Amino acid sequence: MQNSNNKRIQATVASILALGVSMTATSVMAVPDQPKNWEKCAGIVKAGMNDCGSLDGKHACAGQAKVDNDPQEWVYVPEGTCTKITGGTVAMIKPAKK
Repeated sequence: MQNSNNKRIQATVASILALGVSMTATSVMAVPDQPKNWEKCAGIVKAGMNDCGSLDGKHACAGQAKVDNDPQEWVYVPEGTCTKITGGTVAMIKPAKK
């Protein structure tokens, strides 16, 4: 009887460990790689959430966008992402820091 209980406990512990390992592997795979390049993506910014100066030179600072989705305001997004966002227009591409 004791031997049977030990086997059940060992099987339970092994199942829990296997589940933990599979969850860890899934979590790691869900995180995208660091981008190799960034795009200036204009037209998708919320008011006050732009990354830097406007494309038309109205201002030169981050956080100065006055309205949502202004085509002159931009944020950096990973390359290849901007055109997947409704209203996004690529203004420039820059390499990511290594």
